[in-house]
Amino acid sequence: MTAEHFSVVERLGGDELHPGIGALAGRLERRLRTGVQVNLYASWTDIEGFGVHWDDHDVVVVQLDGAKRWRICGPTRTVPMHRDVETPEQPPEEPVADLVLTAGDVLYLPRGWWHAVAASEGRHSLHVTCGLQGTTGADLITWLSEMLRAHETVRADIPRFGAAEEQRAFLDAIGKLLATELESDDLIARFSSARDATERARLTPSLPHITAAPPDADLQVRLVTTRPVLTALPDGTVRLTAGGEEWTFAAKAEPMLALLADGEPHRLADLAQAAGVALGQAAGVVTELVDGQAAAIGGLR
Repeated sequence: MTAEHFSVVERLGGDELHPGIGALAGRLERRLRTGVQVNLYASWTDIEGFGVHWDDHDVVVVQLDGAKRWRICGPTRTVPMHRDVETPEQPPEEPVADLVLTAGDVLYLPRGWWHAVAASEGRHSLHVTCGLQGTTGADLITWLSEMLRAHETVRADIPRFGAAEEQRAFLDAIGKLLATELESDDLIARFSSARDATERARLTPSLPHITAAPPDADLQVRLVTTRPVLTALPDGTVRLTAGGEEWTFAAKAEPMLALLADGEPHRLADLAQAAGVALGQAAGVVTELVDGQAAAIGGLR
């Protein structure tokens, strides 16, 4: 057994292994509008598992049992990235904080802050680290480049062998497209909504209902995507975008989908009542979402 043993207890059904961890991750994702990866760390010795290091994402640490010492040295590069143009300089010798977490303590550590961690208090330690996926200007630029593919100018070949005037005209056209988007007051809002809608689902089996949801009033249903986007369309239908997929339903399904959007389990009877439809109709909507891995059928958490 290593000095610092850890396992991923979130994603790929990990939240089903421990409902409390899954609930914590889901609520963080909904509140902070970011992806969350949860690791569980167990330590039995005072040997540092990773030495002095920094993470390329913010973390929220929750000490569950025992005690753990954190020596924090601060950053030597502002907001470093996983894919960066420079690496941070070595950390200073003296920490800016030296503290011990005990059961119930919570620590927030921004990305780039050097730290060393050890169960050096003569006790074992068990804690979870919630890694928060960053959303940076680089992500905005990448998304924008994808959105601009709707324009012929962006899809066209770069005139690498053209005359200087042709190349300048091409760059000016690209620049105008970019400037128009960057001057838009709702650009960040549109980008954020797109990120929400494409956040991957937490894969959760719906055993034994893997083909269809039965019209059972007490059936428990919940969305396994944490930030779905629900949009009323001009043609009178409603579109649900979640986990990078889209579903279009009749407008009367909107109250039912809005109820599911909170991520909590709901009885099929309550969903049907909210939409004013029969149990069988509500079950049909649920079946489509389960088939698309956006919803799961199961018991209450």
